[in-house]
Amino acid sequence: MSKSSWQSRRRPGRRGRQQNPWLRQHSGQRYATEVPQDLQDSDCEDGEVASTSASSSTGASSVPDLPGYYFDPEKKRYFRLLPGHNNCNPLTKESIRQKEMESKRLKLLEEDEQKKKVARMGFNASSFLQKSRLGFLSVTSYCRLAHELRVSCMERKKVQVQSSDPSALASDRFNLILADTNSDRLFTVNDVKVGGSKYGIISLQGLNTPTPKVNMHENLYFTNRKVNSVCWASLNHLDSHILLCLMGLAETPGCATLLPASLFVGSHPGTDRPGMLCSFRIPGAWSCAWSLNIQANNCFSTGLSRRVLLTNVVTGHRQTYGTNSDVLAQQFAVMTPLLFNGCRSGEIFAIDLRSRSQGKGWKATRLFHDSAVTSMQILQEEQCLMASDMAGKIKLWDLRTTKCIRQYEGHVNEYAYLPLHVHEEEGIVVAVGQDCYTRIWSLHDAHLLRTIPSPYPTSKADIPSVAFSSRLGGSRGAPGLLMAVRQDLYCFSYS
Repeated sequence: MSKSSWQSRRRPGRRGRQQNPWLRQHSGQRYATEVPQDLQDSDCEDGEVASTSASSSTGASSVPDLPGYYFDPEKKRYFRLLPGHNNCNPLTKESIRQKEMESKRLKLLEEDEQKKKVARMGFNASSFLQKSRLGFLSVTSYCRLAHELRVSCMERKKVQVQSSDPSALASDRFNLILADTNSDRLFTVNDVKVGGSKYGIISLQGLNTPTPKVNMHENLYFTNRKVNSVCWASLNHLDSHILLCLMGLAETPGCATLLPASLFVGSHPGTDRPGMLCSFRIPGAWSCAWSLNIQANNCFSTGLSRRVLLTNVVTGHRQTYGTNSDVLAQQFAVMTPLLFNGCRSGEIFAIDLRSRSQGKGWKATRLFHDSAVTSMQILQEEQCLMASDMAGKIKLWDLRTTKCIRQYEGHVNEYAYLPLHVHEEEGIVVAVGQDCYTRIWSLHDAHLLRTIPSPYPTSKADIPSVAFSSRLGGSRGAPGLLMAVRQDLYCFSYS
């Protein structure tokens, strides 16, 4: 009896945990989709056939899963999986998952370049116009559906960023962008190659040209501390300052800083006088919010570990509210004296600003998520609130009944601090997931309108930062989406 024939036989009583001799002998050859019956029977006896691959392709669905092996549908053969990264054999579950995600991203990019995209079945401008003329659609519904149609057809263009230091633009990476109220300026936080961060303001006046060009205005204010939270502040006039929450470093405590926009040369010529930088020693601030409520004028709030701190910029008066968890998201209401807070525990509660912090009953509203709340936004009528959490859930809450009335599916988040953008005028919701995909939903019925892949491979360090507006560049601007990733800025404008 030949040696190969002897090895091809299977001894009775062998368990499937041992490596199959037939598989070991033919591991260097192409493996057909059919597997010997004795191998299938052995797997069935043990009951240990567990999926070891994240592959969901149809080519691998017809072959059995072997513990410790991965079937490549392209090469039609099994490969051995290792529990972790290995320099000799880099084939791991993580590398397979990354390969599949990259393949999906490239496919979506190819589809995104096509001219014809449909957000919903039967979506077209002519049918909307006809229904509107016949009285089947109100003006509000017509505008909302028209925005949804235009969003699905947005085309990507790379924006040329001009600066006094072009070499820095080639190396500094965008960490965060934040549009002001009128959408004619972007505040940016850039990671510097040598370490640390620097700030800038981008004027969006040149976005409406055939070749979009914008100007980056910088200043000498530089910090090597991480920015936990940022928002625009209206101290002297609308969006006159930027409120920053900085982490502490070594012996330097954390602080909240009011940075005047006038310090950025040329960002708003002729409108701002030179302002003064104000810094407040507030260690460990996770979030911040500026108040536009007249009952909390010139005040801002910071969310800390197990407490909320309300500070008056002019008088320096502070008021503290104790909580049971870290406060990761905040927003002031405008028509009612309430401050909404989202916690790491998943609780969302509102503070009645008229009550004292030492008294009882200052929690006006309480809502609950199953995971840490990372972002919140109050809708214009202040009857609803939208929140997202670290479980990838986006929910719309009715503040009158304290019940969830709508949920937006598809968002991906496991642990990251990711913002949420709600635009009622256009009727859309925008969020960037931890998988680096930008998703746009209909605010009206939670339908997913568009999924935009990142121009770069998926990476935890390259999650895009976005800003959407119906007037990018000011009152005469056009609707569109701005996306900052790595050193590049992209504009998705209505076609």
